[in-house]
Amino acid sequence: MTEKTINRRALLDINGFCEYLGIGKTKARELLKTPRNGFSLKLGAKWYVHKDRLDAWLLNQCDRY
Repeated sequence: MTEKTINRRALLDINGFCEYLGIGKTKARELLKTPRNGFSLKLGAKWYVHKDRLDAWLLNQCDRY
């Protein structure tokens, strides 16, 4: 998946999420399953990330520290 493709998508699958943040799948799954994180959703058996909400969450995390 290219960077242009990631920037246009509203939802990222776990591979796109890992690529976007530069993290591994283990850490990605841990973040996805965090209750009330505000950016993840489960559709069927797969987890997805709402990119705009993820960006807002990241900014909030940066402001906390």
